[in-house]
Amino acid sequence: MIEIIPAIDLINGKCVRLSRGDYTQKTEYRENPVEMAQRFEDHGMKRLHLVDLDGAKAGKVMNYRVLERIAGHTRLVIDAGGGLYSDEDLRIVFENGASMATGGSLAVKNPDLFKKWLEKYGSQRIILGSDFLDGNIVISGWQEQTGYSLYEFLQDWIAEGIKQTICTDVSKDGLLQGSAVTIYRAIRERFPDLYMVASGGIASMEDIHELERWGIPAVIIGKAIYEGKIRLNELAKFL
Repeated sequence: MIEIIPAIDLINGKCVRLSRGDYTQKTEYRENPVEMAQRFEDHGMKRLHLVDLDGAKAGKVMNYRVLERIAGHTRLVIDAGGGLYSDEDLRIVFENGASMATGGSLAVKNPDLFKKWLEKYGSQRIILGSDFLDGNIVISGWQEQTGYSLYEFLQDWIAEGIKQTICTDVSKDGLLQGSAVTIYRAIRERFPDLYMVASGGIASMEDIHELERWGIPAVIIGKAIYEGKIRLNELAKFL
């Protein structure tokens, strides 16, 4: 059974979604982040992917007060991402209620520090963020190209002990045009022991069913929920 992970992306403490990582193409939603997280929990969801987009852009954690409120008002297992560049950033998100932390930019810019986190907290708490565009890793809130291939990136970090990654196809994220299932299948075949969370482009229940058919372990759903393309009660069979 594929794991369903809802997402909340934050700018200025509010729920937003970007299109293809473009901060100028932002949709802001009326939903209060805490109330949205409570709705997810009320519908049986266990985990939340919480992204600090301000932090990703600024290079330090920014929206930790929202994280603290969500953690204080739900029992969701929160995976925090965005703005994790230092030991202090990691301390802030863990102290404010995150159970897991996702780092992508740091794994490129300061791999020694990311390795230290992995050694200290383990592969169940430290997740690799693998955001990609045209087959190459992108970082810093998707604003910076690296030239580092997705498969090389995954191979290198699996060798370092990473067990879980969130793979986001930036070209599809926020467009509601379907996921990069071909790429996710290829990753699954090449790295069968990797707990890969597919992210980006989910627009319908069929997209989820297709990923499940190919054995993808987990999927993140964001905009499709906010836009009413997928209703929370439709996800009950996966929970």
